[in-house]
Amino acid sequence: MKSTFYTAFLILLNTVLLFAKPLPSASESRKNAITEAVENVSNAVVGINITSHRTYRARSPFANDPFFRFFYPGRLYNQEVKSSGSGFIISSDGYVATNQHVIENADKIVVTMTDGKKYEAKLVGEDFVTDLALLKIEPENSLNFIQEGNSNDLLIGEWVIALGNPFGLFEINDKPTVTVGVVSAIDRDFGVQNNDRVYQDMIQTDAAINKGNSGGPLVNSQGEVIGINTFIYTGGNSDGSVGIGFAIPYAKALRIFEELISDGEIDRTFYTGISIKNLDRLTAKLLGTDKGVIVNGIEKDSPAENAGIIVGDVIQKVNGKPIFSDSDIFREIKAGDVRAGDKLKFQIWRDGKSSTKSVVLQKPKK
Repeated sequence: MKSTFYTAFLILLNTVLLFAKPLPSASESRKNAITEAVENVSNAVVGINITSHRTYRARSPFANDPFFRFFYPGRLYNQEVKSSGSGFIISSDGYVATNQHVIENADKIVVTMTDGKKYEAKLVGEDFVTDLALLKIEPENSLNFIQEGNSNDLLIGEWVIALGNPFGLFEINDKPTVTVGVVSAIDRDFGVQNNDRVYQDMIQTDAAINKGNSGGPLVNSQGEVIGINTFIYTGGNSDGSVGIGFAIPYAKALRIFEELISDGEIDRTFYTGISIKNLDRLTAKLLGTDKGVIVNGIEKDSPAENAGIIVGDVIQKVNGKPIFSDSDIFREIKAGDVRAGDKLKFQIWRDGKSSTKSVVLQKPKK
């Protein structure tokens, strides 16, 4: 009996030992989704170094005298200016994504890889409005690139990772700086800025983003790019991160990049065929609404006419955004970053009722 029990015990023990997994090493036990994502994407992050030139005039010793200032205006100087930013590889053949403000007015753009190799980059195209730019390098071999994530399906509170080149630190050992945070908010709209940039549907994160991080990727815990780190809010006299950073959703950026590759520029020429004017008090009283702008003209066979909009309609919303004046409608259309072929939803007021009309934009008639 004892012999049978002992034999069975040995068989069971050998079976356990045979199929038992070895204990993980100390380094393996520290790995998690974040570290694995960083490991997968780090070598697709690049440092970008910019050389540009600016011309300035030295102050003349006669600057306060109009007569002498005319004949001795001061000497012109040409100054070389260097700056840095971040970017990341989006294709195996060397397309590099970044922000437009990173490479603006650049005379020379150098991309530094994580293996230390440097490439002079060609500017494929840039779009000031959306603050995006696409570069191209010519590598000897296929490159690792960051896979596209779904920036239209983000969870508030999900982990995200920001990678980049803050303060030019990439140049020390050709490695990106990694910070971790969460998606703090989505769909942050900043509208049309004073310089005509448009920041719409931005992803907010508390992952630390600092000067030089612009153009770098914001990736999810699967190592997929969901955004392009673009700007931060700062506090007091500091230019550093206070945990409020914003990234351009990658789905929006990808549309721009595809257009830059195919056309080299972004064509935003289109027309609706609508003429509008602001509501005056008398008209508002007669129509029963004081919100919106009134349509006072429709071109024949135009997108607006084809959508069923008529003279006398009051446009109260465009794509869900309230309209109070003609400047609002122009601003909202511009903020939507639309092209010919895109659809705009107009909420109109007619005969005391609201309805929605979909206007498909067209190229202007020649």
